[in-house]
Amino acid sequence: MSIALVRLPSLDLIRGFVAVGRRMSITLAAHDLCLTQSAVSRQVLALEDMLGVRLLVRGHRAIAFTPEGERLFRSADGAIQQLQDVIGAIRVTAASRPVTVTTSIGVAGLWLLPRLGDFLRRHPGIDVRLSATNALADLRFDGLDLAIRYCAPEAAPEGAIRLFGETVAPVAHPSLGLTGLNTPEGLEGQVLLEFDGEYRPWLQWSEWLASQGWGALKPRGVLRFNQYDQMIQAAIAGQGVALGRLELIGLALADGRLVRCDLPRPGPVSANAYWLLRGEAAPRAEVEEVVRWILAEAGAES
Repeated sequence: MSIALVRLPSLDLIRGFVAVGRRMSITLAAHDLCLTQSAVSRQVLALEDMLGVRLLVRGHRAIAFTPEGERLFRSADGAIQQLQDVIGAIRVTAASRPVTVTTSIGVAGLWLLPRLGDFLRRHPGIDVRLSATNALADLRFDGLDLAIRYCAPEAAPEGAIRLFGETVAPVAHPSLGLTGLNTPEGLEGQVLLEFDGEYRPWLQWSEWLASQGWGALKPRGVLRFNQYDQMIQAAIAGQGVALGRLELIGLALADGRLVRCDLPRPGPVSANAYWLLRGEAAPRAEVEEVVRWILAEAGAES
């Protein structure tokens, strides 16, 4: 005959009884539970009082089960062991769960990956899994922890943290000698590297040339790319002049792989920015560690 859940004895009492039954010793059970002998004895006595039967026969140097005690132990020991196995497996899974970060291919290749090695060296106990895709993911549905998104401020989801804005300017390898472009002739002998993605005026050479009054300029050639990071790699290789998102390519500018090419007048301005999103309102500690690192790298505030 079953009883109501509310009338079940406390798990602490059952655990103390099972520990004694496994060892057939209150002293060894107390050691297993990190309790005193008297505390374990009180747990068993409390359980006996609740059930109204004796569970153990206590001798001078030994203990034994009563028939009721042996019956309860067989059932409780199996249930406790199942709990130990399941909870142990859950804890192992949680401990080994990586922090998943999703972002576009360009942001991953140009900004996140070059910095990630330093984070992993300083935090060897945290695994990071990077999902680089231009498709927009649903963080909760896809089980992702963090996302770096690119959009205008009014399109940023609730709770998004602004990492940095977007400054665009022509960039090239130093060997091309294009630190200053005061006349259209400087570009006429160059290959223009064009990002062939969604139309955005600040990333289109036609808009930049028009802003300088150089709409009739004819470059030596135009090389188009459907991935932004590939276009920047081509610029680093000296294959032409690209419109660089300066915040994303900061490392390449800092170490001299690319230089900024100044034009006489400002070009189209981007209102977009890069934002950090959490998949959960109260993320795991290791997720928050990655958040703090990303914010520090971006020079942003939480």
